Amino acid sequence: MEHKLKAFGRLLTIMDELREQCPWDRKQTFQTLRILTIEEAYELADAILEENLEEIKEEIGDLMLHMAFYAKIADEKGAFDIADALNAVCDKLIKRHPHIYGDVVADDEDAVKKNWEQIKLQEGKKSVLQGVPKSLPAMVKAFRMQDKASQVGFDWENGEQVWAKVEEELAEFKETLDDNLPQEKKEEEFGDLLFSLINYARFQGIDPEAALERINLKFKKRFEYIEAKAPKNLRDMSLAEMDALWEEAKGLP
Repeated sequence: MEHKLKAFGRLLTIMDELREQCPWDRKQTFQTLRILTIEEAYELADAILEENLEEIKEEIGDLMLHMAFYAKIADEKGAFDIADALNAVCDKLIKRHPHIYGDVVADDEDAVKKNWEQIKLQEGKKSVLQGVPKSLPAMVKAFRMQDKASQVGFDWENGEQVWAKVEEELAEFKETLDDNLPQEKKEEEFGDLLFSLINYARFQGIDPEAALERINLKFKKRFEYIEAKAPKNLRDMSLAEMDALWEEAKGLP
């Protein structure tokens, strides 16, 4: 534990020095750091998807720096410091884990999550969906809203019911194509279809965002193989020629 505290103290000391001495660091605000923090979070997400432990370590460090940076700016404003932020999250963790720090019984993960959402409502949250950030990517947001709603009992009983909903939404989307309805209606029904598919993924224990990103990476790798092996400009190749290279790419590890 001592070496961990020492490392954290070193980060805070360096942050103080940079804020005082570096022109770039002195200039930063909550607003200027925001987009950089989002970028760092996505870099960590990429490293996690690739299971690259060295990259995960580096990106954790980058994000820790950002957290120290925000706390330093807040301290300068007289609002709070890093200790206040850490104590606040410690207090919240203790309060939201009564099965560990109190006499509440929670035998499995679902019980823990349900207790968590109920406690948040008791703390003054007006909705179980209140904690879902507005700026989340739509697929992640759908997954998180469905998961949170399930914690208060708003959920299907089993996966078969969810799959039936997927088939129902698919049929309704196909109707919009057959009837040549307005684009807005097509988008609405397509959205319903995606939402139901994401819900089915949740029932199957699949992270839809991670699943789609893996397919994105697979497509990218195979398409770049086509580009690298193409004997001529892709625009001059037939679909059959490109598809032959695609089949070759599918055999790569």
